[in-house]
Amino acid sequence: MIDFQLRMVEKINTNNFQSNVVFASCKPWHKPLFDSLKKKINLNWMYASTPNDLNGAIDTMDPKYIFFLHWNWLVPERIWKKHECVCFHMTDVPYGRGGSPLQNLILAGHKESKLTALRMVSEMDAGPVYTKRSLRLDGTAQEIYVRAGVLSAEIIEWMIEQQPVPVEQMGEVVMFKRRKPEQSVLPESGTLSSAYDFIRMLDADGYPHAFLEHGDYMLNFSRARFENGRLVAEVEIKIRNFT
Repeated sequence: MIDFQLRMVEKINTNNFQSNVVFASCKPWHKPLFDSLKKKINLNWMYASTPNDLNGAIDTMDPKYIFFLHWNWLVPERIWKKHECVCFHMTDVPYGRGGSPLQNLILAGHKESKLTALRMVSEMDAGPVYTKRSLRLDGTAQEIYVRAGVLSAEIIEWMIEQQPVPVEQMGEVVMFKRRKPEQSVLPESGTLSSAYDFIRMLDADGYPHAFLEHGDYMLNFSRARFENGRLVAEVEIKIRNFT
């Protein structure tokens, strides 16, 4: 009886929710999550993968939330001031604000982190927090990004049901610097474990993989794993572009 009553309350909360929601991501692996949420929760959903999509969605509807799972562009002030823009950041903010959070976490030796849902403000990753969920950092970058996406979808569902009020961040601010493509060169020294972490933290679709340059060749490393005490990885060899 208690479970039934809880489900009824959730249904009432969802029905009273302003019915327009935008799901924004430039990564294709998030599209199935959007499709699943759209089927599961009876609201007016729109998907945006580019700034033009986002502007079109906002012009079409007046969304209660705009959820940014992964976004490569600056969101204009006119959008985040008018709409409740929720971004997802895979650190326990205020620790780890800034760019390349996954890579910086792995380089710092972290085995797990928090996926934080926070409200977008003018300062990067400085907005008040809706919730934090534990996030494992094992596996390739692609596997971790997919894992974080699933967790983001769970948070989105929870936020639609609960409509939480975000809480200001507390504690010491630690900023991360966004990594540049040239920083993906495989280090010349270290351990097998550090080489494994370096390769896997860059092993995701659309990201510059760990690489080495050797004469005319570019060697890109992926799918690192340990087999019988050996570090094994796949290597793609390309001709270097000197222009």
